[in-house]
Amino acid sequence: MLEEVERWLARRSWSSADRPLNRLTDARAADPHRTSVSVVLPALNEEATVGAIVATIRRELMEKVRLVDELVVIDSGSTDATAAVARAAGARVVHRDAILPRIPALPGKGEVLWRSLLVTSGEIVCFVDADLKDFSADFVSGTVGPLLTDPAVQFVKAMYDRPLGDTAGQGGRVTELVARPLLNLHWPQLAGFVQPLGGEYAVRRSLLERLPFPVGYGVELGLLVDALHTVGLDALGQVDVGVRRHRHQDGQALGRMAAAIYRTAQLRLSRGHLVRPALTQFERGEEGFVPRTHAVDTEERPPMREVEEYAQRWAA
Repeated sequence: MLEEVERWLARRSWSSADRPLNRLTDARAADPHRTSVSVVLPALNEEATVGAIVATIRRELMEKVRLVDELVVIDSGSTDATAAVARAAGARVVHRDAILPRIPALPGKGEVLWRSLLVTSGEIVCFVDADLKDFSADFVSGTVGPLLTDPAVQFVKAMYDRPLGDTAGQGGRVTELVARPLLNLHWPQLAGFVQPLGGEYAVRRSLLERLPFPVGYGVELGLLVDALHTVGLDALGQVDVGVRRHRHQDGQALGRMAAAIYRTAQLRLSRGHLVRPALTQFERGEEGFVPRTHAVDTEERPPMREVEEYAQRWAA
């Protein structure tokens, strides 16, 4: 590990307990206009978990204390009761397709995160995955905390243990097999991030609006790498929030995620002409193995500040 990263780990890695809620609310009260907080949950068919997450954030961080100003669930086209459950729990629900209708929506998590900037107003934007189980408000207060108390910090990722079922430390398979090797080999300054692909992180809007967004699974790696190049390592941090439990993907879904993440890294290593990639996987059928070919996410959305509707909204 680089000496620079060792120093960064000592300076920019914290625990959520390092910043109790009263310290954060005091920081907010000192400058409420520059420290407004929006929480965004991208959601696709998450009726089983989204309600509890929304209810916890609203109760702990909007009613008991005033840390979060707005709580928005962006529905990616759910076919279950995700939208109704989230709304009943107290979130504002916006359908992905209703945001920036001039540009047809593409499938993918990054697409939803990108569009969320148009329907939120907080100076700090905190993203939280909607499939978390046993959710704690520390996922929000922990990642938002450094941004409220240190003006030099611009991007904070949550770090945590990720059990796989009842087995400790075996979650995050794509992180360990794909993302971590890529970062250590090509962006060694980012080798200190415990959960580089984690979906829980808080970022200043002024940075987010300057970054391109991969539309699919590569969004977390893309934002992290681009943030490093835009504001430097010392503006990035991470906070330990304990344990993250969520719905795990099957092996083939993980393969598609890995291909998209590799492609995102590839684009950042070489912006020249690249062949549009595909990934072929195999499933056993009645007469043997059947190939299934999937397109790999390659699209990226431009920095939001380059979008006319966004510029007009903030000018108004």
